Amino acid sequence: MVLGFKSPNNSLTKNSKVLSIADATALTEKMESIFSEIKDPRVQRNRVHLLTDILIIAILSVIAGSRGWEDMENYGLSKYEWLEQFLKLPEGIPCADTFRRVFERINPKVFEQCFRRWVESIVETVGAQVIPIDGKTLKGSYDRALGKTALPESQCMV
Repeated sequence: MVLGFKSPNNSLTKNSKVLSIADATALTEKMESIFSEIKDPRVQRNRVHLLTDILIIAILSVIAGSRGWEDMENYGLSKYEWLEQFLKLPEGIPCADTFRRVFERINPKVFEQCFRRWVESIVETVGAQVIPIDGKTLKGSYDRALGKTALPESQCMV
């Protein structure tokens, strides 16, 4: 019989660290400092939501399985009570169009650099272990005849 994720006998549950709101706040502050490199592309008078709130909700929602802008908004709305414990959210959850407009205008290379530094800081803070997975091999882009990936590294983002 499958016991599920909430089983008290599950060894993963016993050994895993529980992320408290204080830890989440510390990670949020760390993220704010790391992502401060990204210039907010919006006109000052139109900034209703904080850029860091938008980025954090977007990242958390994608980790949770979001596939589009509407999913990001829905994630924020469904997790509002939890998110407001460590995000400022002065005007609530941004709408799907706000997520889209912000991500269309921010520099993707700067975002990627910041995201990588943030993930490294989480690994350092939480003491997690990162298991590198070659996404190109998983997607079948490995050319066995050549003995290397079919796509150059610059075209593949893992």
